[in-house]
Amino acid sequence: MTSLPYIARGVAYRRNWGAAGEGAAPAPFEDEKPAGSCNPLKSYFDAHTEGRGVWKWNHYFEIYNRHFSKFVGREVHVLEIGVYSGGSLEMWREYFGSKCHVHGVDIEEACKGYENDWTTISVGDQADRGFWKLFKEKNPCIDVLIDDGGHEAEQQIVTLEEMLPHLRPGGVYLCEDVHGEQHRFHSYIQGMATGLNSNIPNMNHPETRMACIPTQFQSAIHSIHLYPYVTVIEKNDRPLLELAAPKHGTEWQPFL
Repeated sequence: MTSLPYIARGVAYRRNWGAAGEGAAPAPFEDEKPAGSCNPLKSYFDAHTEGRGVWKWNHYFEIYNRHFSKFVGREVHVLEIGVYSGGSLEMWREYFGSKCHVHGVDIEEACKGYENDWTTISVGDQADRGFWKLFKEKNPCIDVLIDDGGHEAEQQIVTLEEMLPHLRPGGVYLCEDVHGEQHRFHSYIQGMATGLNSNIPNMNHPETRMACIPTQFQSAIHSIHLYPYVTVIEKNDRPLLELAAPKHGTEWQPFL
């Protein structure tokens, strides 16, 4: 059965959010700490009033910290596509720590001027698969990828297709500035995300559990997260060998 009617139903529900009381919620939890007060990236950004420019949406910082914090203090290789004025290169280094090496990619040759002992700049077009082939040969280890490049769907799709498999296990891919309800990259991600629900039964021991054999995609990809303007994909720390639902307990309803 086609999923289009259900996509249309979801669109209609979202557009009518708030009508006739839909979407009403209790009062929010009163947090004594102001938003962002425990987020070192947001603190860095708020305090950064001089020097190389950093330009980010405020809500990005909670997303960054949620998905990147596990790498803080570790040896980590961070790739940022779209160097611009160079300020975010410094921000990532400050956040992840002295064991971090930042790889910047930009189409502008002048960005090579940002190179130093902990920053490497590669000049190239993110929509060029040949560029990524050479980049991967020179840089076999990437843990975090931040796509803040050209923001065009084809650029984002090519980058994902070339670099998501290249990220190390446990790696995190983040694409920024996916603006607009009809953005083709978002549609691409929706198509990808359906693969997380693949269901290939493994009939071993059905009396004690239900289990499925992961596809190669499920084995590699832990989760896909959608936020306003941002897509995050996390990889599994190790290949997933099985999706299992064991049965625990001794009392069961006969109709189950």
